[in-house]
Amino acid sequence: MLVPPFGRSGDTILSPTWPIRCPCLMSDPALPLLDNRTARRLFIDRHGLAADPARRQTKQDLLETIRGIGFVQVDSVNTVERAHHQILFARNQTYRKRHLERLLEKDRALFENWTHDASIIPVEFYPYWQARFQRYAERLRARWQEWRREGFEDEFETILAYIEKNGSCLSREVGPEDKQSGGGWWDWHPSKTALEYLWRTGVLAVDRRQGFQKVYNLTERVIPDEHRAGAPHDPALIEWACSSALDRLGFATSGELAAFWDVISPDEAKAWCAAQHGDDLVSVLIQTVDGRPPRKVFARPDLLATSEAVPEPPGRLRVLSPFDPLIRDRKRTTRLFGFQYTIEIFVPAARRQYGYYVFPLMEGDRLIGRLDMKCRRDAGVLDVTGLWLEPKVRASKGRLQKLEAELDRIGRFTECRTIRFDSDWRKT
Repeated sequence: MLVPPFGRSGDTILSPTWPIRCPCLMSDPALPLLDNRTARRLFIDRHGLAADPARRQTKQDLLETIRGIGFVQVDSVNTVERAHHQILFARNQTYRKRHLERLLEKDRALFENWTHDASIIPVEFYPYWQARFQRYAERLRARWQEWRREGFEDEFETILAYIEKNGSCLSREVGPEDKQSGGGWWDWHPSKTALEYLWRTGVLAVDRRQGFQKVYNLTERVIPDEHRAGAPHDPALIEWACSSALDRLGFATSGELAAFWDVISPDEAKAWCAAQHGDDLVSVLIQTVDGRPPRKVFARPDLLATSEAVPEPPGRLRVLSPFDPLIRDRKRTTRLFGFQYTIEIFVPAARRQYGYYVFPLMEGDRLIGRLDMKCRRDAGVLDVTGLWLEPKVRASKGRLQKLEAELDRIGRFTECRTIRFDSDWRKT
């Protein structure tokens, strides 16, 4: 929001010019300015969180949601629910896991591979991943050789022959019988490393999940033929990567465009922005929430007009996954929402500020706090152990009722119908 005399607190103001020579804008005072509140709402809308989360969702609606977001990150932590399920549930409380399973394993409308991390991706994007595989293979091979994963390349022929003959397989079904492996990537046995390499470079694909373990198969048995027709050349890849990322972010720097899919380099994104600027791209200033100078970004020429119609997000309170795409870019999260978030999984318990796996809380267009909780599925109990609200956010009766309503929804979704609060759960 802008402060008087330029606007009243809470106003949504879109200034096509900045006539006052504010010190923070001295470098380019003529650029249009998007106020912080409008920028937040635009960003929330592009991430599928502005629609009514109680609306009925079909399997096709779910597919369109994933297409709109771009991808959904997969993660193994299951403190309350797997990350991909929680990301989708936050957008629609009628989300059904069986719909996602069907889209992945039967309809083949989605596939699983790598963006910045393991993710579920619309299958029509697979041609661009074929180009990514070509770019990525040697870099990954060199990196894993440097990490001394000796012998994994020797497993390629054996693994491919096994899958060719026997069909899809788990990692435990290939390699020597006496292989030893821990649970982390740093302790994979050579055959597991080989499977992961062949998957990340497109030779294999994830056919399905058994529990949470990947079941691998030959790519031609998983990805429909029409999506394996060939990889686009670099110009088409760069155009798609930048343009599709900008559509999902709303506004971005060239570095943010490159990082979205992680299929092109920052230099390629920078060159694309320079080539498109003035025609298909304009420069815009985005007002930050913390009082720092506005951030200069690229946007579509119609951003200023279309932002006026961005819907106000529902006022209900929602629990987000730590891997939700809304907060994936932590620096952007801080600039837009004034919310600093870190996953403390790898922080020693005594040094954690909040907890092992703490969930951000979203209310309307703000991130208002974080919640520590865990499902005890054997007992059907959702344990709530800590609530930390942001400064100036009150634990009002109405807000706590919103939280309890959201916890009830999560309890039903996770089949933990009993909500149990620790005696000292309200930390602030």
